[in-house]
Amino acid sequence: MISSFPPDSVGLVTPRMLRFDEPLPLDCGRTLPGFELIYETYGALNADRSNAILICHALSGDHHAAGYHQADDSKPGWWDTSIGPGKPIDTRHFFVVCCNNLGGCNGSTGPVSINPDTGKPYGPDFPIVTVKDWVRSQARLADHLGITDWAAVIGGSLGGMQAMQWTIDFPDRIRHAVVIAAAPRLSTQNIAFNEVARQAILSDPDFHEGHYYERGVIPRRGLMVARMLGHITYLSDEGMRTKFGRELREGKLNFHFESEFEIESYLRYQGHSFVGRFDANTYLLMTKALDYFDPAADFDNDLAAAFRQAQARCLIISFTSDWRFSSARSREIVKALVAAKRDVSYAEIPSTQGHDAFLMPIPRYFETFTAYMQRVAGEVSHDAILAKT
Repeated sequence: MISSFPPDSVGLVTPRMLRFDEPLPLDCGRTLPGFELIYETYGALNADRSNAILICHALSGDHHAAGYHQADDSKPGWWDTSIGPGKPIDTRHFFVVCCNNLGGCNGSTGPVSINPDTGKPYGPDFPIVTVKDWVRSQARLADHLGITDWAAVIGGSLGGMQAMQWTIDFPDRIRHAVVIAAAPRLSTQNIAFNEVARQAILSDPDFHEGHYYERGVIPRRGLMVARMLGHITYLSDEGMRTKFGRELREGKLNFHFESEFEIESYLRYQGHSFVGRFDANTYLLMTKALDYFDPAADFDNDLAAAFRQAQARCLIISFTSDWRFSSARSREIVKALVAAKRDVSYAEIPSTQGHDAFLMPIPRYFETFTAYMQRVAGEVSHDAILAKT
């Protein structure tokens, strides 16, 4: 069945689970006595372990970034467009690692995991985690894999924030950072969107203050509304207008409150689909991690001072139609990196797909992304040759 996969696919992949027994202190003041991370790898690690790439996922992502778990899967991993032979993150050259972040709901320790102190799911008792907590846990994963430094850490949206944090917290363990459709911290408007989404979940009668697992229910309505709201912010007005317009599903007004417009039907479908694969407590945690991200706060609110800790060379990419993390926010990152006298490249990609553009194979985006990653691959090959001489 593997032969039926596209030639640029990584094919069948098997997730791996790793247990860490050493306690992990968290920014919130609590400590996880131990934790598990689920992760996937693509490609092969070279002899000197210099070709490793870390992929950081966004809010609703997970460890399954590329390939297929089964031959009959309907679709591949969430970033399959970018990872594989001949793709921007070329697995003929790189060993690619992607894990599900702490607090997630797809295998890594999170609210759905069993709390060793109670024998029940953590639920709302799972500690609030930050981007810095994730980076520390990812560093432990790297240690386990024998990776002393990453050729690159790459991510879009919340994943891009993790890449930035890596450059500050572990400057000697990252050679390149690729930050796509991200921001140095959330705007007031973005925090507001996240709060509305959280309130939709918290006010659902089936939420039960986060203890819905033991009651055998799911706060479906709240989580669905949260996802619908979020999805609107990931799209652009132009993109929605082009794809859906004001088209009526039945070609006429029916004067009721069911789905009449195509966009209504689409959003409800997205909401229902999300409820089937994501946990409400995890959604609360992920949006808080977004809200709290602010690396400049540790440096008297001076982002340039934060980036003076960094040694990595950086590629920053934004999209013209992304209004949630606008190009102006990416330019703030670039300006701070320049002020810190760091090596940075920047590309602003014309698009109509909104924030979701970072997931799509837009030609100019992929040309830029591929060219940069070929540079990284060239450095890896050069370093490998030097290591042999």
